[in-house]
Amino acid sequence: MSTFKALMLTKDDAGTQHIGWAQVTEADLMEGDVTVRVTHSTINYKDGLVLSGKSAVPRKFPMIAGIDFAGVVETSAHAGFKAGDAVLLNGYGLAETHFGGYAEKARVKGDWLIKLPKGIDAHHAMAIGTAGYTAMLSVLALEKHGLKPSDGPALVTGAAGGVGSVAVTLLAKLGWHVIASTGRLEEADYLTSLGAAEIIERKELSEPGRPLGKERWAAGVDSVGSHTLVNAIGMTKAHGAIACCGLAQGMDLPGNVAPFILRGVALLGIDSVMCPMPLRLEAWQRLATDLDLKKLDSMTRTIAFADVIDEAAKILKGGIRGRVVVNIG
Repeated sequence: MSTFKALMLTKDDAGTQHIGWAQVTEADLMEGDVTVRVTHSTINYKDGLVLSGKSAVPRKFPMIAGIDFAGVVETSAHAGFKAGDAVLLNGYGLAETHFGGYAEKARVKGDWLIKLPKGIDAHHAMAIGTAGYTAMLSVLALEKHGLKPSDGPALVTGAAGGVGSVAVTLLAKLGWHVIASTGRLEEADYLTSLGAAEIIERKELSEPGRPLGKERWAAGVDSVGSHTLVNAIGMTKAHGAIACCGLAQGMDLPGNVAPFILRGVALLGIDSVMCPMPLRLEAWQRLATDLDLKKLDSMTRTIAFADVIDEAAKILKGGIRGRVVVNIG
């Protein structure tokens, strides 16, 4: 049986995690009814955590890393897919409890897969990846809360990162006045090119603040958490909402109830990993129609499979702008 390349996480008897390249066979793959030849993956913040070798994200070992992939179905026992179908997968426990996308092949449940939407190829699907798909889920949550551009500006924190870059682009195209918060002011021109109308420094939000601040925005997409999220909530207009989808600053929420009971502000949690399939399909269809692929290209770099470990280390330090596509081969 032929072998193929995978990026494998292992744990020794002392509990130390190790990361290395492995040659595996289809017989080594986990259970599933669809086998996919993986052509592309990507690097998200969560991938950086996994490849740090110190996170609690992987819950089984050995584990193939990579929370996303796109590729072509090789074999299928699932009624919804056949050999040759172009597919993508985000989340569903990849790199946590099920072998992930940093491998030349994957075997998964067909119920987890999505056929590539019309107009999006495998490269663009991974340029979007979990980060962009999460940004779209956040925008959908704000819309379903009843918010619209005429209600006021929309804040995007961590704006130069993956989630932030796509969120800025989507919100701007939908007519929002976007306020982009970033710790990298040298990226101001980049954020403006994506559609940001204002740029503010990260430090305006990242330190402990007052329970309630001046009302500055009606909506927001936050991928940072901690004090940043608390301050974003505290400066949200009455009956506005913040979609919470990340923890780059921390998992803590050192705030209070004042914005919720005095202004009716809503905190909207975004779960991209186990998101129900109907909402996934809605998000990907909206990405196919609402995301400017030229702007997506402008925020995306492509790297070789061999460079994943080095690139993943950068994302935890805020060293990656926009999106990265991994060419698996």
